[in-house]
Amino acid sequence: QVQLVESGGGLVQPGGSLRLSCVVSVGLININAMGWYRQAPGNQRELVAHIAVNGLTTYAESVKERFTISRDDAKNTIYLQMDSLKSEDTAVYYCSVDGARRFRGRTFWGQGIEVTVSS
Repeated sequence: QVQLVESGGGLVQPGGSLRLSCVVSVGLININAMGWYRQAPGNQRELVAHIAVNGLTTYAESVKERFTISRDDAKNTIYLQMDSLKSEDTAVYYCSVDGARRFRGRTFWGQGIEVTVSS
């Protein structure tokens, strides 16, 4: 089993920044793709940012040029740097990974962390 623990959420004013972290319980060599998703009240969960197994990053149109996804293999951690936050970024954010090696074919999710953008 792979466990994911998110941190770094909270309340921030519009225009502010937050950095979300997702610590993975296994080395990232056991992970293929990884991403951040979010779900706002009344909405479906949507992809925010993604790192493919080849390292290619993709972003939702609504967060391009504002959010940056990255990884630190030494710390088994995935980050989401969020800048120029808007009220519409308010949501619960989830980290997700697709397993490799002995975890191949399985997808794992974190418990979610709240981000509220409000003045």
